[in-house]
Amino acid sequence: QEQLVESGGGPVQAGGSLRLSCAASEFRDSRSTMGWFRQAPGKEREGVAVIYTGSGRTYYADSVKGRFTISQENAKNTVYLQMNSLKPEDTAMYYCAADYRMWTSSTWFYESGYHYWGQGTQVTVSS
Repeated sequence: QEQLVESGGGPVQAGGSLRLSCAASEFRDSRSTMGWFRQAPGKEREGVAVIYTGSGRTYYADSVKGRFTISQENAKNTVYLQMNSLKPEDTAMYYCAADYRMWTSSTWFYESGYHYWGQGTQVTVSS
């Protein structure tokens, strides 16, 4: 059973930075999509950023472009989300997601496209 374990969340002031990590226990297929979703209180879960581990292709939500960077470390089977210039509206529970399928620019952000999910890590940005 694949497990995704997130870490790196916490409280931070607006303008600060955090790096989230997602370690996959057995997800070693070279052609997979891994990434991050987030859910703020009272809102639906939304896609933040994903990376196609085969080619390194990435997709980002418009709200985080230029501030967040997703990357991978294949040797550790880990995906990172570097979050800079954080804003209070970035406050949410952040979830790691993964799937063996490859998505496109118009499909990557659908929750239903990801079979594996982590438990989440809380990010709280204060103003």
